[in-house]
Formats: sequence, structure tokens, C-alpha cells
Amino acid sequence: MAKLNFCLSIFVFCMSLFNIQTKGFVERPWLYKHHAALFIFGDSLFDAGNNNYINTTNGKANFWPYGETFFHYPTGRFCDGRLVPDFIAEYAKLPFIPPYLQPGNKLFIYGVNFASGGAGALVETGKGSVIDLQTQLGYFKNVSRVLREELGDAKAEALLSRAVYLFSVGTNDYAFPFETNSSVLYTYSVEQYVGQEIYEVGGRKFGFPNLGPIECAPFSRTMVPAGENKCFEPFTPYVELHNIEISKLFQELQSDLKGVKYSILDFRAVGQDLINYPSKYGFKEGKVACCGSGPYRGILSCGGRRGVREFYLCDNVSDYVFFDSVHPTERTNEVLAHLAWSGEPNVTGPYNLAALFEF
Repeated sequence: MAKLNFCLSIFVFCMSLFNIQTKGFVERPWLYKHHAALFIFGDSLFDAGNNNYINTTNGKANFWPYGETFFHYPTGRFCDGRLVPDFIAEYAKLPFIPPYLQPGNKLFIYGVNFASGGAGALVETGKGSVIDLQTQLGYFKNVSRVLREELGDAKAEALLSRAVYLFSVGTNDYAFPFETNSSVLYTYSVEQYVGQEIYEVGGRKFGFPNLGPIECAPFSRTMVPAGENKCFEPFTPYVELHNIEISKLFQELQSDLKGVKYSILDFRAVGQDLINYPSKYGFKEGKVACCGSGPYRGILSCGGRRGVREFYLCDNVSDYVFFDSVHPTERTNEVLAHLAWSGEPNVTGPYNLAALFEF
């Protein structure tokens, strides 16, 4: 029953996007005939600055040292520089995809970024301080209406059907109960919880990273008793089942819905490799964050604006896999994006992202 609920919930979201696309921008053909748009949903791994414009206390990254490596100012990205979607946009010859809530953002033909730091698939995750996935879908529906009004139904339909939909969601749904001492993870079986966790996700051409080794991130290691140099293992069964179900679900969607193509980006395997063998990718440190405090710099204090004012900042961020206690450095994001774009099937599933952008 739990697996049925899981598949039904994610199917509903897929059909929501599918129906929006098949409902059908002033004539500006050169703007959309030669590229596929990129619509981005999810959490802080993909948030390009939406949280700058909402009322949230700890869910912002619009202060130094965030953004220093590439932009040289804080954009709201939870990183020292660019995120995975920024690199994907570059590879696809698109401009940076702006956050939906950014004032003056009215040009939607290249896509929009709806992601929100701290968000999850469950409405309860970070409730009141994030833009949950259901609300992000509502924003997307607003954008689709604008596109139809601007271009007409036929051209809007063409743009939306060619578009690639990139998601990062799930991490906060598992981390939030542990951080808040909630019993939700123990109220349901693992399968039941996963059945609720990924709520309404999908479309025609989708890039969906599986959950990385979140149990081994610096913040997770702080939950392990002092002196034990290991990952926070209670996360592991939820993450592994989540990834199994995501793979099964997209196989079923591709079989059931005409025209569906997907890429399951194996961030878990690549992330484990980065953490355990950082030198393989040119890094020096895979377990300790560049910026933060406490063991492994696993306390999310980078920048001193989240309740803990003192923090340590490394000298050379390019040596590190993690920038802060949760989020990868720009260099790590580039590694992940490159593998997602041009990787082999063992990394990306049946399609890599480069193939999804072809039309």
C-alpha cells in the first residue's frame, strides 16, 4: 500500500506538468525555437536566490562568504559560486536561470528557477519558512499561463514540451525530523514515509538527481557520538529506499506516458566517491567543510548569521568537497554537473542531460 501511495503521489505531479504542457508565447520565434528551456524545482542545492525574497530566518545565503568564488557577491545561492543548474544552463547555451521571485523577472522563455532552500516534498518540512514543492508547482502554473498569453497556446505548448525539468528534493524531508526531534520518521514504516516524501514530481523530460550520501555530510557527522569517525547511519535506509523507488517510478512513467524521457543522476555514488576519495577529483578534503564551526565544521554557522556568530573559513575553497556543513563547493557542483550532462548510463540512467536538451 505504501508503494502504491508513493507511485500515485508522484504520478499526480507528473500529470500536472504533463497536462500543463498539453494545454497548449507576441511572436518571438528566435527566442525559443533553438533552445530547450530549463525549469528548476527543489531545495537549497538548486536555489538561485528565491529565499532572498521570503520571510525566513535561517534559510538564506545572501551574505558573505557565499558567492565569493564566481559572482564575488552573495546571490542567495548556498555555495561559494555556481550551482549544478548554473553549469547545466551553460552547457545548454542558456543564460543563468533567474529565481522566480526576483523582482523584474518577466522573461520566462529560457526557464525559471523555483527552488527554495530548506524546502521538501512534504508541506510540513520547514513549514512557514520555505517554498514547498506544491507551491513551486503553483508558481510554474502561473508561468505557463503567462507564456500562453504572450506566445499563444501552440507556441507555448511547443516550448513547454521541449523544456527540461530539473529537480532536487528529498534531503530536507529526511533531515528535518531528526533536526527537530519529530517522530514522523518513526510513526510510519520506511516505505510509508517514502510514499509521502516525494509528492507530485514529474513531466516529459526530467533530470532528477537521486539523494546523495547525506548521512556523510559534515552536519550529519555532528549527530554521531564524539570520537566516532563515521556517518550518521539512521539516514541510510530512508535514502537508499528513496533512490530505489525513484528509479522504479520513472521506469513506469516512461512506459505509461508517451514521450517521457528521464535522467536519474547518480549523485549518491558520485558523492560517496568524492567524500571517500577526494584526490581522485583533485580535492584535498572530502569530510570537513570549508566554512562552519564545530566537528567537521558541521554546524551551519558559515557567515555568522544563523545564531552562531563565530565560524572558520578555509584558505583555499577549491580544495574542499563541501563549502558549508551541507552544501557542495562550486568545484564539486561542476563535477556533478559535468557527469550529469555527459555521463554514461551507469551515472545518468537511460539519458544524460545533454540528450534531454536535444530536440
